[in-house]
Amino acid sequence: MQATTLLPRTTDLFTQGLESQSGSALLRFGAARPRPAGRISWSGEGAVAWLDEPRGHLWSVGEPTAAAGLVLRATHRLPDAVREFTAPRGTETLLGRHLAVTDPIAWDFRWTLAEPPAHPAEERVVPLDETHHDELLAFLTEHSPAHSTGPGSADVSLWTGIRGTDGRLVACGALSSLRDSGAPLMASVATDAAQRGQGLGAALTSWLTRYAVRRYGFCTLWQLADNTPADRLYTRLGYRDEDPCVAGRLSGH
Repeated sequence: MQATTLLPRTTDLFTQGLESQSGSALLRFGAARPRPAGRISWSGEGAVAWLDEPRGHLWSVGEPTAAAGLVLRATHRLPDAVREFTAPRGTETLLGRHLAVTDPIAWDFRWTLAEPPAHPAEERVVPLDETHHDELLAFLTEHSPAHSTGPGSADVSLWTGIRGTDGRLVACGALSSLRDSGAPLMASVATDAAQRGQGLGAALTSWLTRYAVRRYGFCTLWQLADNTPADRLYTRLGYRDEDPCVAGRLSGH
């Protein structure tokens, strides 16, 4: 396992068998795709890892044991640069034998290449622009305080919303992008708590998925592993669920 400054080509990584391993979709659609100059990365038998230096975030995909080995190698070589990680599920337990892993959160990286079935409320979805940013921020703060991205984020290419009969927002969502590759990423879908159960979130999710598939050929998203309602919705819309991940913070190295 040897550190490099360029990530190996996706086809090279697939020769290690990653096409059949958890995380292969994240590899295709994620930060590994463009091999940006200057990206620090590690590869080994069955896994690859690459560092998002500004965040101190180490990404790894492949087989958990191999991924854990790469994360450990990265933390030993760059102890002050690696502060958090995302890796295949199970990596956190292996890392915990050597490092202090805190705040582990289980995620699923999901993706689809197909347009979903039409939702009757999609016709209510409207694009929103920068003049609506204050309204969006207030809405997200009230109804989704833990939203993943907010108005004004440079990664967001489109905000959408649904309004009630009184003109107020009752749901919103964004089409963002994975940081390094620009792959379309659905984010910050939220519904007014008093309006839940009416299919507004499903309509927005369907609309954004259709938009992304028509424009880019696919759509991706992150789902908390224990979010059962979201799991049912994304499965119904055709999102594949093959890439269980875990994210956490690292200390003690």
